[in-house]
Amino acid sequence: MYSERLKELGIDLPVIPKPLASYVPGKLSGNYIYTSGQLPSVNGVLNYKGKVTVDITEEDAIKAASISAINCIAVAAQLAGGIDNIEEIVKVVVFVNSPDGYGDQPKIANGASNLLLEIFGEKGKHARSAVGVTSLPLNAVVEIEMIAKIK
Repeated sequence: MYSERLKELGIDLPVIPKPLASYVPGKLSGNYIYTSGQLPSVNGVLNYKGKVTVDITEEDAIKAASISAINCIAVAAQLAGGIDNIEEIVKVVVFVNSPDGYGDQPKIANGASNLLLEIFGEKGKHARSAVGVTSLPLNAVVEIEMIAKIK
């Protein structure tokens, strides 16, 4: 089901990135998985750095949000015993490294939200917060955390 959709979209879930400090990538509690914040790293490399519109374009920040979402899905899938064991995406929080006065964080967050809808369909519709921050770990442009419900 969702694993087939990933194949159709040409998405391979990555190996879960190692935490940068004293925490776990995700936590299973009851029927819910809470991911730690995930950066837009690919194969351990963070290519999307800086403040949106200052150091990086909005288009690249949107791509970065989709990569961070993929990393969240990878964490959730591992804890759920596979992506097909995820029932739905409940909530997504997107932190955007933003300059003063920037107000289009929801536009950047759509990079994650739209990808979740592509993968999970109706079960990918979620509550969301899009928050502007002055800095993020490793100077990443976005960081995303997610809550997923498992079957």
